[in-house]
Amino acid sequence: MAKNKLLLVDGNSVAFRAFYALHGSLENFKNPSGLHTNAIYAFNLMFENVMEKENPTHVLVAFDAGKTTFRNEMYEEYKGGRAKTPGELNEQLPYIRELINGLGISYYELKNYEADDIIGTLASQVDKNQFDVTVLTGDRDLTQLATNNIKVAITKKGVSDTEDYTPEHIAEKYDGLEPKQIIDMKGLAGDASDNIPGVTKVGDKTAIKLLNEYGSVEKIYQHIDDMKQSKMKDNLINNKDTALLSKKLATINTSAPVDISIDSLKYEGSHLEKLIPFYKEMNFRSFLDNLDVNEENNDLDDILFEVVNEPTEDMFTDDMALHVEMLGENYHVEDIVGVAWGNDEKIYVTNSESIFSNEAFKSWLLDKKSQKRVYNAKSTQVALNRYIGLPEGFSFDVLVAAYLLDTTDNSGDIEGICAHYDYHDIQSDEAVYGKGAKKGLPEDDEVFFAHLARKIKAIQWLTPKLEKELRDKKQMDLYRDMEAPISSILAEMEITGITVDANRLNKMKDEFAQRLNDIEEKIFDQAGERFNINSPKQLGHILFEKMELPVIKKTKTGYSTAVDVLEQLKDQSPMVEDILQYRQIAKIQSTYVEGLLKVILQDGKVHTRYLQTLTQTGRLSSVDPNLQNIPIRLEEGRKIRQAFVPRKQDWVIYSSDYSQIELRVLAHVSKDEHLQEAFNKNQDIHASTAMRVFDISQPEDVTPNIRRQAKAVNFGIVYGISDFGLSQNLGISRKEAKNYIDTYFERYPGVKQYMNDSVAQAKEKGYAETLYKRRRYLESINSSNFNLRSFAERTAINSPIQGSAADILKIAMIELDKQLKEKQFKASMLLQVHDELVFEVPQDELETLDQLVKGVMEKAVELDVPLITESSWGKTWYDAK
Repeated sequence: MAKNKLLLVDGNSVAFRAFYALHGSLENFKNPSGLHTNAIYAFNLMFENVMEKENPTHVLVAFDAGKTTFRNEMYEEYKGGRAKTPGELNEQLPYIRELINGLGISYYELKNYEADDIIGTLASQVDKNQFDVTVLTGDRDLTQLATNNIKVAITKKGVSDTEDYTPEHIAEKYDGLEPKQIIDMKGLAGDASDNIPGVTKVGDKTAIKLLNEYGSVEKIYQHIDDMKQSKMKDNLINNKDTALLSKKLATINTSAPVDISIDSLKYEGSHLEKLIPFYKEMNFRSFLDNLDVNEENNDLDDILFEVVNEPTEDMFTDDMALHVEMLGENYHVEDIVGVAWGNDEKIYVTNSESIFSNEAFKSWLLDKKSQKRVYNAKSTQVALNRYIGLPEGFSFDVLVAAYLLDTTDNSGDIEGICAHYDYHDIQSDEAVYGKGAKKGLPEDDEVFFAHLARKIKAIQWLTPKLEKELRDKKQMDLYRDMEAPISSILAEMEITGITVDANRLNKMKDEFAQRLNDIEEKIFDQAGERFNINSPKQLGHILFEKMELPVIKKTKTGYSTAVDVLEQLKDQSPMVEDILQYRQIAKIQSTYVEGLLKVILQDGKVHTRYLQTLTQTGRLSSVDPNLQNIPIRLEEGRKIRQAFVPRKQDWVIYSSDYSQIELRVLAHVSKDEHLQEAFNKNQDIHASTAMRVFDISQPEDVTPNIRRQAKAVNFGIVYGISDFGLSQNLGISRKEAKNYIDTYFERYPGVKQYMNDSVAQAKEKGYAETLYKRRRYLESINSSNFNLRSFAERTAINSPIQGSAADILKIAMIELDKQLKEKQFKASMLLQVHDELVFEVPQDELETLDQLVKGVMEKAVELDVPLITESSWGKTWYDAK
């Protein structure tokens, strides 16, 4: 009979390792609500790896219950001196517990004890004849538990690399020691990470030598008089009490009062009803794609509909729901495979291509007065535009309305909104079409038509509920006056697209290829040999063995050559700087040069998709391609913009960008007199901040580096940065970073007061709000969990600032669109990139457009400080910046 396997996970330790495994990409791992997710993501990866490798029958994750345990009663300084856990990790810990629940796994903590004690107790108490045990941890303390049936897997750098400690491996690694002697080794050598003192001047090597000779700490002292006189002997004698205490501190308690049964830890698979919404909230699309989800629902009510090929005028009324179906997300290129429309009385469906030449259908779609309720007006407009021209008369957009009412539910599908409002007469697209490579129309047309009809029924059912909720929450104006018009404007911008010079991109491709070749040769010359720069193993050999640079990290395959490692080494060798530059250019080449060439359509343009309902602040995102993320800090990245040109040769690209809009919003909402004075006197805000925070009396004494630090503080305050985050950005200690932040609040008391007031209001209302009533609900603002509450408090502070800035730009875009049409400009608004608007304009309209854009953007709203724009233009987007 096969043995069971118990997997015991040291939750705090693995979470800590997970955080630092993807620490170099910290700012790239955020969900739409702004929560850092690198530790959650890496924790999930680690779990997937260990579950696949070990295939356990029973699983538990153990957590420390608090900072103090029975060991602190023995030694007050136990674990003293440890750096404070970064806020960016703290905020993720509650969500790691939520992930564990979704994975169908139990977690447990015990007051006054550490996770090690829980693990040690359970591992030692299981029936050895029935169970093998694997312990997953990043802490070598637990290797003392290793036996013939207990294996301790220690996480190394990265997310998939572990080192298995068995009695044999420990003997090999520690010159013949047994697992239990690990405790004695720590008694002698101490453990700096836990602040266990050990014996003065005794390290691991000396400890191992003593233990091989005497066996244990106690036996060493039994034979202490037999030792030759030496400084080590004196230290042993003088530190006897410390050694015995240290051993005691290092000993895992295997008889802790753990109140949990092994049977209750039986693993029966993930709880998909919890895991799927969690992955969606975290924006973990790759994990979602890997789930084996069967969402087939056979309990749906029958639905009545009529299949038509040639509709007639009497099938259309002034108030109906409309839905167009595509199997892919990119509605610029995906074919429409079905159309449905209807009301509470009748639903019509079709998959006939002749529908687009049907005059009754076209006339209804193009009629402004015929009101149409839809799910996602923008995608519907853009998709239909390719067939019949731009449809009009959209009276309600379920997607946008639901987003405004709950920005955390950004699943992007109507099924998710239906579930939120407890409406179940609908199936998911995956249930009908399958997923991935298997995705396709069902063989049975009735299944397909019923699916379309259910979407019409859902739109009809949801619309009045969402309208009422918008009115009740006083957000109807936000929907009607801002989000609905912006949806239509974005549709037109997407349809217009922006012309891309493919010849320039191909030329750039060749230039970058030559540049990469030149850098390669330079690197080979410095290395004294040719090697594969893209191979971490070969690069590691050159840097750390041949050039003998200090090793920062190691991975399963050898030395880490990750960006964060190379950044720490670049001052020690010019070759490292060249390698970093090589990587940056290679990424620009593959992602942007070659990537853009793949998405130029037949009209010679790229047509990005703007995601209006993704972020919780109201900011827009751009995908397919992402034109908001073209790197502009590097000259090579900025050059990508040379390929973006106007559609006519004698036209120019015009750009207008708000100057420091979020800091200006902060000055307005905080009423801080010093911040407002700097903006009202048109001072350099970063230099002004530098003078106040760093006690500099004269502007000329503000160096570029000091200004850079002040800029990081300014924007860090807006985004609720922690001392850890600021220290990472500036390459300074956390203590220095904390001092900068504290001084800022002291010198800008209005900002501090605004933050206190924002948190207090959010605690009272349960949400934060922009100047224009855009809400962000904060369920954890009154949580007893410190980490959840802290994240919610930071969000309460920065969301109104970021969201109001996004709202102001939308207000400007709406007025500009209106003026451009009323005054019959030939110029077109092409792109929105963060705080920047990009146009194409004929030369004879340039001066007028410049006056219009500057006037509209700077007068879009009335703040206590002026809104300022910076405008430029040129033959390409590059020249316009």
